[in-house]
Amino acid sequence: MTQAEAPRRSIARRVHEIDAVRGFALAGILVANIGFFADPGYAVGGGTMPITDGPVAFLVSTLVLTKFYILFSFLFGYSFTLQTRDGTHVKARMLRRCLGLFVIGVLHGILLWVGDILTLYAALGLILLAVRNVPPRKAVVAGCVIIGAMSVIWLLLAGLSLLDPSGTATAAVDPAAAARAEALVTGGPLSFLTFQVETYPALAGLVWIGQGPMAMALFLFGLAAGRARLFEEPERWAHLVPRIQWVGFGVGLPAAVFFAWMSHFEGALQLVALAVNDVTSVLLTAAYVVTVLRMLKRFPAVVGVLSPAGRVAASNYVGQSVLCCLIFTGYGLGLAGKLPPVAVMGVAVVIYGVLLAVSAWWLRGHRYGPIEYVLRRVTRWSAAP
Repeated sequence: MTQAEAPRRSIARRVHEIDAVRGFALAGILVANIGFFADPGYAVGGGTMPITDGPVAFLVSTLVLTKFYILFSFLFGYSFTLQTRDGTHVKARMLRRCLGLFVIGVLHGILLWVGDILTLYAALGLILLAVRNVPPRKAVVAGCVIIGAMSVIWLLLAGLSLLDPSGTATAAVDPAAAARAEALVTGGPLSFLTFQVETYPALAGLVWIGQGPMAMALFLFGLAAGRARLFEEPERWAHLVPRIQWVGFGVGLPAAVFFAWMSHFEGALQLVALAVNDVTSVLLTAAYVVTVLRMLKRFPAVVGVLSPAGRVAASNYVGQSVLCCLIFTGYGLGLAGKLPPVAVMGVAVVIYGVLLAVSAWWLRGHRYGPIEYVLRRVTRWSAAP
């Protein structure tokens, strides 16, 4: 092997580790989303998973909600730097890619999953494209400012709620609306599509408003990490790993418990929890990442298990929705509202395992996943091999 080939081999290996982290993130995305398929009342109730649903919902709220979409956002920003490093026709290629991602997201949102995030990523990707040359330090500062501003807004709203409790009270879920949602979702394909068309616009707006700022901040963090080749040169930051874990788990985990518990209440306490969570969820997610990377280093075989799904992450994301629809909606078995939370988590484990196996099988004969192939063709404006 020549000296020129050695760095390429090393970088390729480390990209596989990034893919493995993305494959791990897919598990969290599935666990976070499957509750909305299993009980459509969450969607008409403002997209929350109340603590009153028991210990499973509490654990999901603590360990998963808001943690994995920001991990995915970080990896999106990192991957953006990988896709633009060759410097050829970057603007035109990425504009086409964002357009393709947006169209796929709209179809995904209307046909399968009302909580789709691809349209948001496509829109924020245009901002990322505009600031792609910002120095890493400035990107980190900008991301911190966004997160800080969001926390301040939540705290201000908490203060206002103390002055006027009626102004920020959360409306209770209408049992009739929840029952109608479940009937539509399980009533058959056309009935489910009716629910999707009715619900998607409002939910898309909530996703953009509720997740957009944090996603943009993590895009910027990912951009900075990619520019600094953080994952490709891990020896540069290996000495920080124990500190990241201590701070991430020591601060982030108690804050996540506080966030999950306060989601049961209305008014100032819930808003304060959101302010705290915006900051501490980043710390906990960072601890997740470095812990997974340490595990991958100790057990290299896990890279081979997770990385195929990470390589075709967009196809897996849509694939999760397809399988959830076949199990819970009128497209298939119509089991929404019929399974207890533990059983729903069991379904999530099965879906995740199936998609890991399918991803590995698919990549034995294909270089890209189905969604990735479409995006690559739109991006390059040519057929991918």
